[in-house]
Amino acid sequence: MKVTDYFDNANGKTLISFEVLPPLKGGSMKAIFDTLDPLMEFKPPFIDVTYHREEFIYKKRESGYYEKTAIRKRPGTVGICASIMHRYGVDAVPHLICGGFTKEETEDVLIDLNFLDINNVLALRGDARKFDTKFVPEKGGHEYALDLVQQVDNMNKGIYLDDNIENGEKTDFCIGIAGYPEKHFESPNLKSDMYWLKQKVDAGASYIVTQMFFDNEKYFRFVDNCRANGINVPIVPGLKPITKKYQLNSIPRMFYIDLPDDFVNEFIKAKTAEARKQIGIEWTIQQSKELKAKGAPCLHYYTMGDTPTIMSIAEAVF
Repeated sequence: MKVTDYFDNANGKTLISFEVLPPLKGGSMKAIFDTLDPLMEFKPPFIDVTYHREEFIYKKRESGYYEKTAIRKRPGTVGICASIMHRYGVDAVPHLICGGFTKEETEDVLIDLNFLDINNVLALRGDARKFDTKFVPEKGGHEYALDLVQQVDNMNKGIYLDDNIENGEKTDFCIGIAGYPEKHFESPNLKSDMYWLKQKVDAGASYIVTQMFFDNEKYFRFVDNCRANGINVPIVPGLKPITKKYQLNSIPRMFYIDLPDDFVNEFIKAKTAEARKQIGIEWTIQQSKELKAKGAPCLHYYTMGDTPTIMSIAEAVF
């Protein structure tokens, strides 16, 4: 079932969904199941599975020289999605990224997903590689998420990369994209950011999931701005609690977002790690309750493997 079908059939009820990170290479599905097993009591209709592009490491050779080698630390997204659907009977949403993949490799992944009846994807450009100063696309790959959306939409129309394919199988992917209530850090301004978001929707995207934010007014303004610019697809708020002291600096730095003064002041005044954690949980609970009260189609929680924290929030809100 498509993500947007769940929204259409919710009768105004706010749904809940979770996002999980694939285990490191050499790991097992146990980490995913340990995260999701307790959370399934909230009956999420779909689960997102993230993907991170390849990284470069330097391996020392016998000659004494170091060789630059690309590795994928968290492979297996397609298999993870299939396993989640098999175990829980819910839909899984794999993240597709531009970075590290050619167009042909992307097409092959989409074919595999279609064979597995996985018909939801979240199309993203992805981040720059670690130590790169800017995003560098794979040779023969996509530079922008818009191009990726267009490729998926083409397959929905039976159009494949090989011009010799006639009457190709039409896939039926529901395409999600990312939105940035505080502007994508590479956009020169909000107007430009909104323009390109509209281009992705016009190219075939059916819903938007936002970057995390900690001030609901920014989400509400973002939704109003989208509507004013003719973007009428569902907009799902993405939420993550701040529970550790170092996150007060690392999250704004990594995700280019601001934290509200009230939250920062209260968090700083807390004397213990447990007190800080409870402040973060309570802040996300209040965010969630307001978003739910004002009709957000779904609350999407970035779990990062911290099931107890997400459980505390979900129990208070749902």
